[in-house]
Amino acid sequence: MSIHRTMLAVALTFGAAATVAAQRFATPKPGQPITFADAIGIALEQNVAVRQAANVAALGQATVQQQKIQLLPDLRLSVSGSDNVGRSFSQTEGSIINQQTQSLSSGLSTSLTLFDGGKTRASIRSAESSQDASEQDLARAKQTAVFSVASDYVALSNAQEQLQVQQENLAAQQAQLALIQKFVSAGARPVSDQYQQAATVASARLAVVQAARAVELAKVDLIGVLRLDPASAYDFAAPALKVNEASPSYSLDSLIARAYATRVDLEAEQTRATAAAQDVKIAKASRLPTISVTGSYSSAFNSASELSMADQLDQRRGGSIGVGISIPLFDRGAASVAEQRAQIAEENARLALDNQKQTIALEVRRAYLDQASAREQLAAAEAQRAAATQSVTMTEQRYQAGAATLVEVTQARAQQVQAASAVATARNNLVLQETVMAYYTGALDPGTAKLGA
Repeated sequence: MSIHRTMLAVALTFGAAATVAAQRFATPKPGQPITFADAIGIALEQNVAVRQAANVAALGQATVQQQKIQLLPDLRLSVSGSDNVGRSFSQTEGSIINQQTQSLSSGLSTSLTLFDGGKTRASIRSAESSQDASEQDLARAKQTAVFSVASDYVALSNAQEQLQVQQENLAAQQAQLALIQKFVSAGARPVSDQYQQAATVASARLAVVQAARAVELAKVDLIGVLRLDPASAYDFAAPALKVNEASPSYSLDSLIARAYATRVDLEAEQTRATAAAQDVKIAKASRLPTISVTGSYSSAFNSASELSMADQLDQRRGGSIGVGISIPLFDRGAASVAEQRAQIAEENARLALDNQKQTIALEVRRAYLDQASAREQLAAAEAQRAAATQSVTMTEQRYQAGAATLVEVTQARAQQVQAASAVATARNNLVLQETVMAYYTGALDPGTAKLGA
């Protein structure tokens, strides 16, 4: 029964892997708004890296079950039959006769390893550690998929805000053109101002077209990361991003310590190092003797005998039980080479662990500096926009009074557009940096991820 249960577990494991491989997310209908939460669900279902990591995790579980099966005895049934044709001398008839006989033999045999130097146990622990690492890789793959979606949604939000800035600028330039036309008609301004403003309107209209293209390209990036049909049209409902007004006080040391404690990819490297240490034990166990017990039971039948099949099978039945000890004396250095390879692999796993810790610390440090810089950039951009708005108001009033030229008005409005664009970029960048910080510290939860405050 235990063999049946183990085999059933293996079958269920492969069945789960096949289910993961065959699973597909229902493609959203064209025109149906895709929210940020919807996009996360799509990414977790359709992201290639996530699905590959899920398959690897399922295979790791199957490997664990396979190694555990090695603790159980095996059972083999062998059946062989033959049809023999030959000639023999019959003393009864005093002549050579043709003879045809049939024979049948069957048997059951089993073997169980009692001691192998701990090789099987170490193999199980190594497989379990590798399976744990695969599960942690799957968790990190999900975080990466969510982070990619968040980055693209922030990019889409920024592109949409840039488009709004350019549209507002176009409306203002058109209103300015209408005002100048009135001044020109009244003879208060030269016609050259009208032509210059018309060129400015055309330039603003081109900026709107380019901003609209940037919005569509941002949607293309989202279609790519979500693996949607490129030939269909989709409406992405970008969330209204709000900056957290309360400036969080971060300590770099505490952030790095948090990342060391929560980053699942670091934990994956640690478990791989543990698996490599078990592989060293497996290699060392090859030098130790192996003790196993074997058993067999068999019977046979031959048609040349005058006895019936039942009598023959009864009389010729037999069995054996034996204990064997295998002591490796000389294996041409195979065990020594295997141990050296395992030790090198363990050292490489330790180096990979140290390198991952260094990488995590550097990522957190960059995120820490980038977030502080992003908040300062937003404050500076808002101050610049406020000053540029006042400058536009004053310059337009001076122009209407005849105390300023159209060039001054154009320059002031260009500075205002640039400042508004900088505010949108800085605000979206600050929202993204909060997600970056959560991703690099390992605190990004795919189930509760959100953008902004």
